Amino acid sequence: MSDKRLLKGFLFASISMLLVSLQPIIALARDSSIDAYLFASITCFYQSIFFLPVMILQRRKLKTQIRNPRLGSSGDIEFISLLDGWKNKKTFSVILYLGINFAITQVLFYYAFDLAGAINGSLSQKTTVIFALAFGYVINREKITIKQVAFSILLLFGVLLATTQGEFKLLEINLGVFLMIIVAMLWMLAHSITKPILDRNEIISSQIVFSRNLVNAIILISSYLLLFPLDNLLVLLNPTNQFFFILMSLNYSIDLFCWYLSLKYLDVSKATIIIAPTPIVTAIISTLLFGEIFSIFHLFGMIIIIISIVIIMWEREEKKEKIKRKRIKVV
Repeated sequence: MSDKRLLKGFLFASISMLLVSLQPIIALARDSSIDAYLFASITCFYQSIFFLPVMILQRRKLKTQIRNPRLGSSGDIEFISLLDGWKNKKTFSVILYLGINFAITQVLFYYAFDLAGAINGSLSQKTTVIFALAFGYVINREKITIKQVAFSILLLFGVLLATTQGEFKLLEINLGVFLMIIVAMLWMLAHSITKPILDRNEIISSQIVFSRNLVNAIILISSYLLLFPLDNLLVLLNPTNQFFFILMSLNYSIDLFCWYLSLKYLDVSKATIIIAPTPIVTAIISTLLFGEIFSIFHLFGMIIIIISIVIIMWEREEKKEKIKRKRIKVV
């Protein structure tokens, strides 16, 4: 059973890794007439549509499990919390915050790839690991080790080595790289704020994804109509453009679905290690399709980044195992 769970987790995390690798490729392959703001607006709207049936099915399943005599009153309480926890003012305010946060980050995400390119953008994206540690420590009081701090610094060094081509001229760093680092920071801030309500079983993951994308879409589409010429919306009538809207939305939706499924069978540390090589796949495809130059600095930077992620996550796994062993001894 353990081997089957491990295999399932590895499979879902691997699918997620491949899909994440393709996101910058799809973003850069879209027609130049589709600006990043509109691309983010429509893809968020489509993602909310794709996740609506998933959320409905999961909520329906929870409703059927309520009052199951095998589960007892404790099971009822947990399922009721998952169904109605979003009505809590604090949880509802977190959902609204997620909508605003991801409305900003989705636009910056596509602008970043437009400016930095697929390779530099995907490498910069790996700073999420650094911010996950930082916000986990500050917000959720998660302990971090000296080794994790050291390899976080090394990871950042790898990103700068690759994106500045070994020159380390920080004042001349590509704006797209800077934007992607901001995106990584805002993503991890949102995830750190969301973690407690998930741990308390106050909401299901599909409802978070649906709600945040719906709020994203409302904010982005309404603001787009106010800020940009309405003629820009004519690109929506082009079937090729619709293909890229749908393709990116499906990619993002299936990626999130597979990621959450991988976490059902694997610890987050193992799942993060599996998706660490995303820049390798992105670099290969981007070089073949767009002729993007993959330099020796990209190679060395990528090696440093992947090794750093593996060690940071491995350290986290070992730390959890030590805590488990201590608890067993106490019992």
